Amino acid sequence: MSNEYVEVREGGLYAAGSRVSLASIVYAFREGASPETIRQSFPSLSLAQVYGAIAFYLNHPRESEAYLQELKRKWEELERRGQPPSEELQAKIEQARQRLFAEQT
Repeated sequence: MSNEYVEVREGGLYAAGSRVSLASIVYAFREGASPETIRQSFPSLSLAQVYGAIAFYLNHPRESEAYLQELKRKWEELERRGQPPSEELQAKIEQARQRLFAEQT
């Protein structure tokens, strides 16, 4: 499923030669971001890489959607398995929050 602008690595799809996932580019594109705006968000990418990733997504709709759905499923599974922070950690966070608030006033 890879091409000049998208490559498969470690079970994921990435803009070729980068650590930027195809999903990151696609989600921004779906939210209405222009390729130029996406490029600004990921300065390690060239504008050609952004356009290439978008072209890949548009030219491979079924494969791209299946990939995005699988990522969503994995994320939901991680959330289900996640554990809430311990009471001790919650107390430390609250103490830090109170200190920061006190410093600002």
